[in-house]
Amino acid sequence: MVRMRRAAWLLDRSIPLGRRYRIGLDPLIGLIPGAGDWIGALLSLYFIYEAARLGLPLKLLARMGANVALESFIGMVPFIGDLFDFVWQANVRNLRLVEHHYRPTLAPRSLQSVWLALTVFSFVLLTLLAAAMYGLIHFIVSLF
Repeated sequence: MVRMRRAAWLLDRSIPLGRRYRIGLDPLIGLIPGAGDWIGALLSLYFIYEAARLGLPLKLLARMGANVALESFIGMVPFIGDLFDFVWQANVRNLRLVEHHYRPTLAPRSLQSVWLALTVFSFVLLTLLAAAMYGLIHFIVSLF
């Protein structure tokens, strides 16, 4: 859990903006045209991986995946998506879910089953992101 807390802080809360607000590296990485949202999604999958290894229920893992997918898809929209990335902070949300639902009595999952499921989810998520990005670029080009 300590590694997850550090990663969530680094990705979503490590840079202060004034006295009240904080952002992390994830929204800044999302500013990289084209690849930023993919990189952010891949980094966010770490929390789903750890939650799966801890034995958390599949329903919760799906909710965590939805947090990552929502942040990734909305993050692709120029300007609005970048603001959403600053506010949504999917990694902190997913960390809270893990901390709320984890019980030491849960049976951990095998590394092999976690990797297989995470690979399939990653492939689906990144494919959908690529298709959405292609559609968004095609739409913007058709406007001009």
